[in-house]
Amino acid sequence: MSKTVEIQIEKSRNLVEGLRKHLKGIGGGVTNEEINAMEEAVGELEAANAEVDRLREELAPKVKRMNAVMASVKEAYAEKKKTLKGYYPQERWADFGVPDKR
Repeated sequence: MSKTVEIQIEKSRNLVEGLRKHLKGIGGGVTNEEINAMEEAVGELEAANAEVDRLREELAPKVKRMNAVMASVKEAYAEKKKTLKGYYPQERWADFGVPDKR
């Protein structure tokens, strides 16, 4: 759970609890229905955040794998490009998909 969301959930729950305790002392403007709606929204936020955390856990190893493959591809690209540049004149580089110029 992100710290920002965790803090907001805790603050909102504390507010809901305080509003429920002192609803009669509040001079209007806050109804029981509004408190219930806020409590429901907090629950939705908590559920959505839990889902995001679960997705992050699934995504992290996939991103790590993708980054490793990307590094491998970049290394192979640089190696092959260097080889081509060493064997062919600059005018032929574009034939091999190498747009670089010296």
